[in-house]
Amino acid sequence: MKEIWDGYLADGTRAGLDLIRGEEIPKGLYHLASRVLLRHADGDYLVMRRDPERRLHGGKLEATAGGSALKGENAEAAAIRELYEETGFKADTLLHLGGFRTHNTLFEVFLATTDRDKSGVILQEGETVGYRWVAEDELIRIISSDEAVPTDTDFYLGYFAKKNLHNKEL
Repeated sequence: MKEIWDGYLADGTRAGLDLIRGEEIPKGLYHLASRVLLRHADGDYLVMRRDPERRLHGGKLEATAGGSALKGENAEAAAIRELYEETGFKADTLLHLGGFRTHNTLFEVFLATTDRDKSGVILQEGETVGYRWVAEDELIRIISSDEAVPTDTDFYLGYFAKKNLHNKEL
């Protein structure tokens, strides 16, 4: 079964046509994807290792669950679904952090929090092969390194820089 997405314009409005995963996205159109950073109530963040067999960034570390929004889904619904599919966790809270655009994808980024048992992570077969929970300083080190998926690096580094600056001002 083919995965169908809504087509979007650069400003984030739906274009009124469908896109199909794996087919070329026409110039000037985008698909919507959600990224979810998962923080435990104790302050640690979830980091997962991508399955080495994945076409893009196989074997790399990522600090996010996420993927493309299906036809009819908004970014928040996609974030909730993807987090559950990839980790088995349902978010206690979900906070929108912002978004960014690549050549054919509109990314919306969320922070989810949970107080569930950390050992309850259920890895999605074919997506990830391992995980660990890390403190914020270790997460920043990981996403700053070449062992991490580069897609989210700039966004997350900017988020943590603003977060830490804000915390120092309080």
